[in-house]
Amino acid sequence: MLKDNRLYSVVFNKCPRCHQGDFFVTSSAYSRRFDDMHETCEHCGEVLMPEPGFYWGSMFVSYAFYTLYTLATFFTFVTWLKVDLDYYLIGLVPTLVLLTPYFFRLARRSWLTFFIAYDPQKNRRTEGKQLKVSA
Repeated sequence: MLKDNRLYSVVFNKCPRCHQGDFFVTSSAYSRRFDDMHETCEHCGEVLMPEPGFYWGSMFVSYAFYTLYTLATFFTFVTWLKVDLDYYLIGLVPTLVLLTPYFFRLARRSWLTFFIAYDPQKNRRTEGKQLKVSA
């Protein structure tokens, strides 16, 4: 995938500004600390937690991911493969529960990418601004 594309940071857990620093502390969505985020990018210094309540909007993005997943699997299994609807629903609920951490992280990265454009030339660490150091 091209590095200057906005989707790069969403797919590869990278900062939307520089595409170098990690967005979440852990690389796996299925670890104990799956929701821990860096306060700022360790490479460019971009603030990844802009304000309290900023990521409330990512709930709507997460809802869209769940809806797209449900529709895609419904048309694949029920309409195309002719799986019984009861079996489909029995399989759908556990997969949605298992995908929750993945969709949570994907929605947060997508939400921030709506507001921050890729700019490899902008490096806040070298502009002399003081940054918070995350613990």
